[in-house]
Amino acid sequence: MNKELKKLFEAYGNIMRTSELREAGYYYKKIQKLLDSGQIEQVRRGYYQYVSDSTFSDIPVITRLFPDGVLCMESALDYYGYTDRNPSAWHLAVESNSTRTRFYIEYPIIKPHFIKEDRYPLGIDKGKIDGFEVKVYDRERTICDLLLHRNKIDGEVFNTAIQRYIRDPEKMEARLMRYAKQLHVEKKVREVLGVWL
Repeated sequence: MNKELKKLFEAYGNIMRTSELREAGYYYKKIQKLLDSGQIEQVRRGYYQYVSDSTFSDIPVITRLFPDGVLCMESALDYYGYTDRNPSAWHLAVESNSTRTRFYIEYPIIKPHFIKEDRYPLGIDKGKIDGFEVKVYDRERTICDLLLHRNKIDGEVFNTAIQRYIRDPEKMEARLMRYAKQLHVEKKVREVLGVWL
């Protein structure tokens, strides 16, 4: 049964809804048994995760519960190696009309950033963490966001990120300036990065 259960969960990216479990023939008592035996765990009301060696990764939970979430701010800086600090939460950009309550989960800790609909899609890219595909803002969008929210960012984190971006061979100055114009941070980009670009 364990192999069957593992396969079933794998087909759903290791996270299943109650309704999906029911469709597969797992009703309340069976689900309760699996929870009690530690084979599955509840990650949020109505969502369950198969407990295995890969359970150490938060990514399946994040991508399944927040398919619209885009790694941003400190999480994006961490992804690109622009910071040495481990973010205390997963920073996710979502559209501003998203329901707030869906982010109230115990673990993993999610810090949602509610972005205006016209700004949200700008710079969405794909990446891989722990073998799972994630949505992440590209380098240039991340730097623009950093400049936009400079007063909320620790000075050391800010300076490290800017210096590493400047030295990054994959940076694209033209894209940075295009985004800066759209996000109204052109002046800040010229002030902070103008000397090096």
